[in-house]
Amino acid sequence: MFIKVVPNTKGAKGTCFCYLVESYRENGKIKHRTLKNFGLLEDDQVPFLKAMYAKKKPRLVYEDEA
Repeated sequence: MFIKVVPNTKGAKGTCFCYLVESYRENGKIKHRTLKNFGLLEDDQVPFLKAMYAKKKPRLVYEDEA
């Protein structure tokens, strides 16, 4: 499974449509199946969405080093 990001070319700039997609094979061909539609999101929200569904969870908040 992965997050598929499709840029919004007709609407507001800096937005995209996001989907949770599963890859599978049918008769030897690779296909994608949409599991969840997240709808229209801003570009700065996409890394958080990808991190939520990542196998290895990245650290998104860093403490300032003094």
